[in-house]
Amino acid sequence: MDGGNQSLVSEFLLLGLCHSWDIQVLLFMILFMIYLMTVSGNIFIMLLIINDSHLHSPMYFLLANLSFVDMWLSSVTTPKMITGLLRENQTICFGGCMCQILFVHFVGGTEMVILVAMAYDRYVAICKPLHYTTIMNLQKCIGLVVIAWIVGFVHGMSHLVVIAQLPFCGPREIDSFFCDMPLVVKLACMDSYNLDTLMNIDCGFVAVTCFILLLISYAHILVTVHQSSKSGASRALSTCTAHITVVVLFFGPCIFIYVWPISVTWLDKFLAVFYTAITPLLNPDIYSLRNKEIKDGMKRFKSYYYGFQG
Repeated sequence: MDGGNQSLVSEFLLLGLCHSWDIQVLLFMILFMIYLMTVSGNIFIMLLIINDSHLHSPMYFLLANLSFVDMWLSSVTTPKMITGLLRENQTICFGGCMCQILFVHFVGGTEMVILVAMAYDRYVAICKPLHYTTIMNLQKCIGLVVIAWIVGFVHGMSHLVVIAQLPFCGPREIDSFFCDMPLVVKLACMDSYNLDTLMNIDCGFVAVTCFILLLISYAHILVTVHQSSKSGASRALSTCTAHITVVVLFFGPCIFIYVWPISVTWLDKFLAVFYTAITPLLNPDIYSLRNKEIKDGMKRFKSYYYGFQG
């Protein structure tokens, strides 16, 4: 065939997380509960922010978008991983594999930029409070979210366009629970070293750039507030700690998997599970449920709900 994808492989075999049936059953129950809590928790945060007028501010607008992205990030790989735990052979068709690669990087790239936008929001709120409402208006917030989705889409498509054209004619086993980009590239019937390096540089550039911007933003916030008042520094530290925790939990596994030159299979699997299943569960708790305004919103929701029932 001339041009196009010369793949002879119609499906890939995912080797999953482990080979022990007892452990697989245990993981199935744990991951199934985690996924249910992730989806329900993020949906609840979105609905709470949408329906509570007290939470109609830039920070919570961005937080609602983060919850939406987290829900989809978990849904790209977790359902397939959960169902695969109860099957002897877990296969995924070529098209399904390409879709996973696209959406993992699409949604992951979007979340990275949204986290940067949230850091920018906190920077303006703490360092330039008198200009906050002017700078962080609705138009600016919508623009930041649109930019996040565009960056994520371009990032995901840049991987898909290249990988979908690779020739896959022999090996089809992927030692993971989803179609992870570096593992799929290695199955191509060609010398993939240079391509693998290039794709990792692409991932690393987005992740490391966003991570550095986040570190600079939060460092500037803490330094600025510390110079103005110690009580203010304490409040800012409390606010930023939750944000920084989310950033480290999200970016740490991404940078290790796609930037770190040494690959350790079991560690990569653990970090991939953490990145795609655990972090989307932790974000509602770290970012939202420990927030006083969110707690007050939950109390208002409870009062309204029971009042409506009465």
